[in-house]
Amino acid sequence: MKVNRIRRGGWYGVTKKDHAARDVSNRYVNRDLSWLQFNRRVLEEAQDPDTPLLERVKFLSIVSSNFDEFMSVRVAGMIDQIKAGYQKKDFSGYTPSGLVKRIMKRTGELVHDQYKTYRELMRLLAKEGICCVSEYDDLNATQRAAMDRFYHDIVFPVLTPMAVDQSRPFPLVHTLGVYLAVVLRRDGDIDEEPYFAIVQVPSILQRTVQLPRRQNSKKLEFILMETIIKRHIHSLFTGYVPIAVHSFRLTRNADMTLNEEGAEDLLEEIEKELRKRRWGSPVRLEIEKGMHPYALEMLQEEFEVDDHVFVYDGPLDLTFLMKFAATLPGYDALRYPPVKPVYPKELVDEEGKAGGDLFAAFTKQDVLVHHPYESFDAVTDFVTQAAHDPKVLAIKMTLYRVSGNSLLVQSLQQAAEAGKQVTVVVELKARFDEERNIAWARRLEQSGCHVVYGLVGLKTHAKLLLVVRQESSGLRRYVHVGTGNYNDATAKLYTDVGLFTSHPVIGEDASALFNEMTGYSAPRDWKALSVAPNGLRDQLFRLIRREADNARAGKPARIVAKINSLSHQEIIDVLYEASQAGVKIELIVRGVCSLRPGVPGLSQNVRVISIVDRFLEHSRVFYFENGGDPEVYIASADWMTRNLTRRIELMCPVFDRKIRQSLIHLLELALRDNVKARELLSSGAYARVKGGGAPLRSQFEALKIEKWKVR
Repeated sequence: MKVNRIRRGGWYGVTKKDHAARDVSNRYVNRDLSWLQFNRRVLEEAQDPDTPLLERVKFLSIVSSNFDEFMSVRVAGMIDQIKAGYQKKDFSGYTPSGLVKRIMKRTGELVHDQYKTYRELMRLLAKEGICCVSEYDDLNATQRAAMDRFYHDIVFPVLTPMAVDQSRPFPLVHTLGVYLAVVLRRDGDIDEEPYFAIVQVPSILQRTVQLPRRQNSKKLEFILMETIIKRHIHSLFTGYVPIAVHSFRLTRNADMTLNEEGAEDLLEEIEKELRKRRWGSPVRLEIEKGMHPYALEMLQEEFEVDDHVFVYDGPLDLTFLMKFAATLPGYDALRYPPVKPVYPKELVDEEGKAGGDLFAAFTKQDVLVHHPYESFDAVTDFVTQAAHDPKVLAIKMTLYRVSGNSLLVQSLQQAAEAGKQVTVVVELKARFDEERNIAWARRLEQSGCHVVYGLVGLKTHAKLLLVVRQESSGLRRYVHVGTGNYNDATAKLYTDVGLFTSHPVIGEDASALFNEMTGYSAPRDWKALSVAPNGLRDQLFRLIRREADNARAGKPARIVAKINSLSHQEIIDVLYEASQAGVKIELIVRGVCSLRPGVPGLSQNVRVISIVDRFLEHSRVFYFENGGDPEVYIASADWMTRNLTRRIELMCPVFDRKIRQSLIHLLELALRDNVKARELLSSGAYARVKGGGAPLRSQFEALKIEKWKVR
């Protein structure tokens, strides 16, 4: 069997003049090629010498985890289209087959740079006294003895050699697991065809193993688990001689195809699909450099991935570096200084106590919480107080991604056990969090909560919390609307905003939205909120076109939007129209952007920047000049087709003037960033912003704002 089309290195030059000229002729940037540009920006953070060394190691890990999801979902979907014979071009001009070829080429070249960066970071870590030993023979006698004992006592008992021959078919290879391909011959037989087996590197054990210190050395030394297993591979195949042992890793299709209409029980249907995910069709094969040809032939024949094989000059699956860099003790100088989120000052009483009577505080004023600079504890405390307040009658909440040990869920359980009406809309289809959400749903139901799994055909992505309380003046609704998930862990890593309000109109809309999600309510004529899939897209069209009308009338016209992704063709077209009308449009788009800015006659008034920094930019904030009477909104939705047509999303106006000004200030900070911002060029490439004046790093500047200073 001929082995061919293996992806190797090189940097795909998107800035080449011929390529740029060809791309500008298209009105749109392909969303998947734009995503690769985003992952390139993440890699650039790993390459930035001004970023602390262990933080650079984390960014390198993120590049790998990003690729894993991209390949198992986006590329897997394209491969399914190719197999089905689908060859229609998307709005950016690509057929599935043409796009996959381009993606694989650019991915191979980006990964080449990733591993080049890995070797550089390992060299720099060694200078700091942190060494990863790649060869077993480099260990001294004491270290070898310790690793031999470690293998015999801990590793060997959990290993399972799996032979492949006529009587034993190829075993199941789990997606994204690291395996060893072993080529053997029988002891004494030289001319026979080799034997083949695989061994899984156990994921239950830590990937990096610390070695005993050398005498009179302060260096910390580590070795990878697979290096230990390779050295002792003979112990698994007595009577056979190992010829070659090399690592490989398979990525399978992880996208679920649900028959929601025909499913009698959505939870059971999702559990069934999760089991099927183990046997998803192969998408990508990653192999170690120098793999034995016979082993590669066996793998390619089994997985049928001739076109999608990647050769790595280094260890497979660099996602292990995240935990390694985060847990390494005693090297704080190689990390960012810790940020301790502060409690929102509006919720601290006169005695300095945080989280006093939150209901009284929210009755008095709306409160904006900006994560990670301000603590997520404000949200947790609000639910906890509601759970124990005898005046609270009902709590309703959406849950999309929840942390592993969620205090929010525990408080909801306590509220239900206390007899309150607790309704939770749990999104079981949150990709890669399905199993965790199923577990939470069952726990909530056991506590007496009403659990709803969302609507058929739609994901519930809105971030909404409603508390109904009996007060002397009557029932009052308290609402929290967020841009990020109700997840205390990611709230320390993502930039998000949340609005607490007791505004009666927002409260009425929130009640109506929950009724739609849980019952049979017709779509509402919303008074404050805009909700997808029925009205949010059209409301965005109206707001953008209003700015265009104002520009034509000579009135102030400006749009500033901070989102994660922009790939909705109609939204892009309306933005193009507004640009041509003279509207100044500034977009802060962290990831995918299919709009092409700066094209004369099309988008000359549009500027797009992306910020990749210490925290993941995740908030969605929209500003519309409105002829000199600005309006500001926060939302759960990006400007993507899936968000505006296949999900329940919401956009909420900010009525409080001071909060509007705070959000506008945050937008302006991002637009002035000249340290971590990259600007999207009309060619589709990104270039670092080169602003005049003093360096301004928007995330670090946000830490200095008086409201979020550690007191």
